[in-house]
Amino acid sequence: MTTRRKLAQMLMVGVKDAADARAVVHKERIGGIFVGSWTDKTILTSGAAKTLSTGRVPVMVSVDQEGGRVSRLKSLGIDSPAPRELAKTKTPAQVRQLAFGIGKQLRALGITVDFAPVIDVSDQGDDTVIGDRSFSSDPVTVTKYGRAFAAGLRDAGIMPVFKHFPGHGHGSGDSHTGTVRTPPLSDLVTNDLVPFRTLLKMPGVAAMAGHLIVPGLTGNELPASVNPKAIQMLRTGRGYNGPAFRGVIFSDDLSGMAAITEKYPIEQAAPMALAAGSDIALWLTTDKVTAVLDALEKSVADGKLSMTHVDAAVTRILRAKKLKRC
Repeated sequence: MTTRRKLAQMLMVGVKDAADARAVVHKERIGGIFVGSWTDKTILTSGAAKTLSTGRVPVMVSVDQEGGRVSRLKSLGIDSPAPRELAKTKTPAQVRQLAFGIGKQLRALGITVDFAPVIDVSDQGDDTVIGDRSFSSDPVTVTKYGRAFAAGLRDAGIMPVFKHFPGHGHGSGDSHTGTVRTPPLSDLVTNDLVPFRTLLKMPGVAAMAGHLIVPGLTGNELPASVNPKAIQMLRTGRGYNGPAFRGVIFSDDLSGMAAITEKYPIEQAAPMALAAGSDIALWLTTDKVTAVLDALEKSVADGKLSMTHVDAAVTRILRAKKLKRC
């Protein structure tokens, strides 16, 4: 691959419809597309997404299908109770079977990546930013049910994505609307990070870094999603006694969340996320893909984004796509 083609593999963007997806994949050969709440779902029902996700170099097709209030495919009959409700009413074995059923439905539509489960630990109200998206306020319960949900998806051929590292559940607010600060890292280590410490040992899973300011880790300026110290902790496990994580690391959305957009346009945020060590920069529209790739090429030329990291990231991405040679 050329450098630009490698960099394109490290991008995942939201699309409006099948035509939008085909156009951006044809023009820039990007590695992934995101089906959001605004996306015309005929991209799935027409078979267009499946065609993209089964090509010679497959395109990752992703969705937020957590259950409860984050059920993006409810209109297609794919739904489940909120995670907190699942943990109250079902056994882990039942949750694994439920997630397997959801995963089979996703796979039939051409989806290959689900940005779920949320393994944030939270005792906040159900309708807060995490709230009932969390399985529990108990990290052991979150770990148990997060493992079950992820295993069910993986059984069905869907790559689960654990989010939001290093833990959004006790954050000060909503990263969609502004800066979020968590308790100090020393507190997270004994609570919020417990599920990540255990579940990132699972093979075939990915992780998402949140837009979180973490005292004792990130400093006061750069959220975890664009912060080399946070991504290094996720990758190596050092700093919270976690595993050395070898899976794909996604940024959280870089274009629709004020924790990032109040300071950084996407042409700046995407290079920051990748230079920090993430493998895939995620955002919501296709209109800036060419500009972002131009900025990434410049980052490589300037030495801000190393080709060593690019090559390692692309290898992880292509392996996640089940390509035997990469």
